[in-house]
Amino acid sequence: MDSDATVNGAVLNLHRIKKMIPHRYPMLMIEKIINVVPNERATGVKNVSINEWFFQGHFPDEPVMPGVLIIEAMAQTAAVLVVATLGTEKEGSLTYFMSVDQARFRKPVVPGDVIHIHVEKQRHRGSVWRFSGRAMVDGTLVADAVYTAMIRDR
Repeated sequence: MDSDATVNGAVLNLHRIKKMIPHRYPMLMIEKIINVVPNERATGVKNVSINEWFFQGHFPDEPVMPGVLIIEAMAQTAAVLVVATLGTEKEGSLTYFMSVDQARFRKPVVPGDVIHIHVEKQRHRGSVWRFSGRAMVDGTLVADAVYTAMIRDR
């Protein structure tokens, strides 16, 4: 597969993502995947809206997306990458965090931002996968982390 190609040559829209991973509103943190190279990397997109549920309390007078939800968006993008790598028989499988390391939050994410979530597989052994993730807004790094997750067999 060409390194700039998406899976099957098309953007993975919200409908397709919902077939691949079990997350649903209000915890589904990505709206599309614009690039998947199975067994290597994926790029997810999150459009941040003032209507997000978490802005009601974080913080009403100066809304900022919680960093932990940016990390969750990285994990969901990685879960799509895992399913794209392993095939349709893994669609809907649960993926659990095992660790989050080296998480850094560099700049607040606010309503109106579009986050591009770049994840790269570092390695995997059996059902355990390790990734590095970077969240970018307008080409600026806003958060990054290294994390490990386990896919659970259904």
